Parts: sequence; structure tokens; C-alpha cells
Amino acid sequence: MRSDKNASVATQVHYRLRQQILRLNLKPGKALSEKELSLKLGVSRTPVREAFIRLSDEGLVDIFPQRGTIVAPIRMEEIKEAQFLREILETAIVRRAAENIKPKFLRMLEANLVDQKKSLSKTDYTEFMELDEEFHHLLCQAVSFPRAWRVVQSVKGQLDRMRFIGLPEPGHASLMFHQHSVILDAVRNGLPEIASNEMAKHLTEIWGSIQRMALEESAFQ
Repeated sequence: MRSDKNASVATQVHYRLRQQILRLNLKPGKALSEKELSLKLGVSRTPVREAFIRLSDEGLVDIFPQRGTIVAPIRMEEIKEAQFLREILETAIVRRAAENIKPKFLRMLEANLVDQKKSLSKTDYTEFMELDEEFHHLLCQAVSFPRAWRVVQSVKGQLDRMRFIGLPEPGHASLMFHQHSVILDAVRNGLPEIASNEMAKHLTEIWGSIQRMALEESAFQ
């Protein structure tokens, strides 16, 4: 469990399970037991149940009353919807960031890119994905839109699973890093239109990756 004292137990359980689902440590179709997870995580069943509800809202688990809970399949329609919503929000966010970003956020974004490059040199895709997440989150923070990020988070779970599958594909993570660098250059130079266009290109890159993936039919719908 995370040691963040400010996070509720249910939030910590949700984070732990969400990360395992996104990284495919818990694969589509895997049955999840409240009792087993509560024992494993050292918590009562109530926060596990609350975490299941949040994960269900995000489309990451399916809850069947009186039958149980399973990790949801990767649903292509939900990925398309998440892509659509994310593109609308994040292109608008980066446009606003490019119009007037504070120096402290530029420094944080630049430091993030340095860390991304280090993670690529180590071929640490888990760390790279976390830094990718942080990069996009920082842009939301830079324009003081915390609720916008929560909306993005709530819809992109299915998309994130596909992103994690695609990262080891030769050249894919390096391309994402390059696109982050181009986006930051546009923000740094105060070019809203270019920043927005480059963000759109970045967010649609996943589609090319999806087409190249060979997924088992049982893994998605």
C-alpha cells in the first residue's frame, strides 16, 4: 500500500488495483475477490468494495451482482470515446498553457522530459508511462484546471491499457518522447496553435499502434 497519509484507504486500494490493471498484471477476464484482496492488502472489505465501484465507473472492471467482479475486457468503443474526449480537453488545455505559462511549470515540464529520456535509456517502460502521465498532468496544473484532469483520468483507463501494451513496440516510446519535446517547445515559445496541433497528433498516435498490435480475441471487445 502507498504511504500517503492524506489518501483514504479506498483511494489507496483503487490506485493499487488501477495500476495493476493498466500494466496488465491483472489481465482482462481475471476474477477479483473482495475477501482475497482485503487479506492481501491488509484492509477491510469496505474499501475494496469502494475501489471496485470506482474502477467500474472507469470501465476497468465489470461487477456482476451476486456473481462477482472481473477485470473488464479492452473495449474498442470505449477507447474511441476516451480518445475523442481526451483530444477535446487536452488540445484546449495545451493551447491555453502556450498562451501564458508560468516559469515554474516550464521548469517542471523540462525536468520531466529529462527524466523521460533517462527512463528510455534504461528501457524502463513502466517509469516512462508514469512520467508521460505526469507530463500531461503538469499541463493541466499549469492552467489551473484540476477538474479537467480528473475528467481525463476518469475516461482514459481503457486507452492507458492499450498504451502500455504498445510502449515496447520498437520506436514507439521514443516517438512519444519526441512529441512531448515538440509540444513543450511550442508552449515555451508561446505558439498556441502549434501546441494544440502537436498535442492532437500525439494523442492520435495510439491508433497506429493499435492497428499494429495482435491481441487475443478474448482480451478485447
